[in-house]
Amino acid sequence: MNYHSNSRNSSSLLSRLLTCALTIGLICCLTGCSKSEDYEIFAKIQGVVTDYQTGMPLRNASVTLLPSGLSKQTDTNGLYEFDELDVQQYTITVQKSGYQPNRKTITAISGKVQKVDVQLTVIPQ
Repeated sequence: MNYHSNSRNSSSLLSRLLTCALTIGLICCLTGCSKSEDYEIFAKIQGVVTDYQTGMPLRNASVTLLPSGLSKQTDTNGLYEFDELDVQQYTITVQKSGYQPNRKTITAISGKVQKVDVQLTVIPQ
């Protein structure tokens, strides 16, 4: 009788441990242990394009990111933004009619926002 009693206790303990492990696993899945936003793998580059002499923001400047080939126009505040970028080195080229183009090189870092402000100089007439 003692043998059967120990056997039942062991089986009951094993059943409880298994239930506990499954419950912890379920809680982990339901609370988002593996949500992608918990593990940011992309980078972001943003900045403001301004006139070198006046410091005023330049809207509708063309901002190109190489080697990705992505291109954006600055908004009315001279702002631009590239997100969900692969982690690597980029060259930012900014152009606007009447201004000399300007280039900057930046290394995008996983999970970070890199701020790259660019100034453009008016082409002398």
